[in-house]
Amino acid sequence: MKTIHTLSTLLIAGSLGLMSCEKNFTNPNDATLEQTLGSPVGLTGVAVGLQKTYSTSRAGSLYNLVCANGFSTFELSNRNTGNVDETNLFNGGIAVDGANNVLGNLWANSMKVIYDADNVINNAAKLGDKNYASGLIAYASIYKALALGNLSEFWEKIPDTVGIGLVPGFMDRQAGYAKAVATLDRAIAAVAANPISSSFLNNLPPGMEIPNTLQALKARYLCFSGNYPGALAAANLVNLSVKSEMRFDAISQNPIFNVSTATNNVFQVKDSTMGLPVDLRPGTDDKRIAFYMSINTAAAPRWRINGFGAALSTPWPVYLPGEVTLIKAECYARANDLNNAVTELNKVLTKKAAADPFGIGADLPAYAGASTQSAILTEIYRNRCIELYMQGWKMEDLRRFGRSNTPNVEKNRNFYPYPFRERDNNANTPNDPTF
Repeated sequence: MKTIHTLSTLLIAGSLGLMSCEKNFTNPNDATLEQTLGSPVGLTGVAVGLQKTYSTSRAGSLYNLVCANGFSTFELSNRNTGNVDETNLFNGGIAVDGANNVLGNLWANSMKVIYDADNVINNAAKLGDKNYASGLIAYASIYKALALGNLSEFWEKIPDTVGIGLVPGFMDRQAGYAKAVATLDRAIAAVAANPISSSFLNNLPPGMEIPNTLQALKARYLCFSGNYPGALAAANLVNLSVKSEMRFDAISQNPIFNVSTATNNVFQVKDSTMGLPVDLRPGTDDKRIAFYMSINTAAAPRWRINGFGAALSTPWPVYLPGEVTLIKAECYARANDLNNAVTELNKVLTKKAAADPFGIGADLPAYAGASTQSAILTEIYRNRCIELYMQGWKMEDLRRFGRSNTPNVEKNRNFYPYPFRERDNNANTPNDPTF
C-alpha cells in the first residue's frame, strides 16, 4: 500500500504542521506528532479533521460513494463522457478497472480516515479526562465505521490493517462489517462508562448527534451482515426525531453540489423512476420524488439534483430516520413477523414530510400488497431505494435482497476491482471479481 501510506503521511503531516525534506530542517515552533496526539487539543484537531477528510472535495469518500454506487445501480445519469472515470462506472462491466480514480479515491480516502481515527481512538484512551476522551473515541469511531463500511460494500475483501510502512493482508468484507460493529460497540461502551463532556461537544462541528449515530450505524452494518436480531435491537435504541448530519459552508462545500449540481457536468439524477425496474418505480403521487429531484424546464436535463445536493451548504445525513425504520421492517420480515414488518413499513409509506426531521415524506396509503414474506421484503427493498436515494447503499441492498446478478439488469457491477495503486505495491492484493 505504498501510495496510500504516502498519501496518509502527507495529509497527516500537513494537518499537524510537520515537514520533511532532504535536509530535514526543524521548526522549533511546530508540535511533534507525539505531542499532538498526546493532548486533548491536538486530538480534537485530528478528530474534527475527519469530517473534512471524509465529506468534502471530489477526492473524499462521500462524493465517490454516491458517484460509484449511483452509476453502478442506475440511479444517476452521466452528463459528460469526457469524465472518463465516471463514464466507465456508468458503462460498468469490464470498463471499470483498477485505474478508476473514483474507486481509487474512495479506497485511499477510507484508509486515510481509518488511520487518523485509529490515532484518535488509541491516544484518547490515555487521557486523564475520561469524559472528554469518550467523546473523542465516539466521534472518531463513527468515521472509522463509515470508512470500513464503505470498503466492505464495494470490495469482496478489504485490508486487515492500516498503517504507515505496513503491507497488509486482506480479510473478507463480512469481517470488515464485523470490525465496524466492534468499533461502534467499543465507542458505545466508552460513552456508557463516561458520558461525553460538554467541553468536548462544544469543540465539535455542529450537526453530529453521537449516541444515536453510534446505534444507527451499528444497526446498518449488522443488517448488512445479516445479523437481523442485533440490527433490530440497535435500531430500537435510535431516537428517530433527532437529526445527525455533516454540515457544510462556503469554505467546506457540499461535494455533491460543488462537483455535480452546480456544474451540471458530471452526473444528475436519473429521472422520476430513480433507475428502478417498472414494477418497483415510485408512483407520481410519491412526494419523495419532489424531495430528491427538481425539474428544469429551460435546459436539459429536465430532472435535476435536489434533496441533500441542492446547495453548497446543504447538510448531508449520516443516517436517515427512514433508514432505521426500514431496518426494523426488514428485520421483522426476515424473522417472518409480518405484522410488525408491515407496521414499520407503513411508518415510511404514510409519513408526511412535516413528521420527518429532514423533511422526507412519501405521504402514501398504507401497504395493501400480498401478506407474504416475499412480497413484503420486495416492498421494503423498493422503499429503501426511494427513501434512501443517492445515499450510497443500493449495491449492498441488491445483494442482500437477492436481486439479479445478471449484468445490466439492476446493476452493472457486483463488486469492484482493486485499485492498481494497491495492487502495484501489495502482493497480497486478491484477484479481481469477474463482475
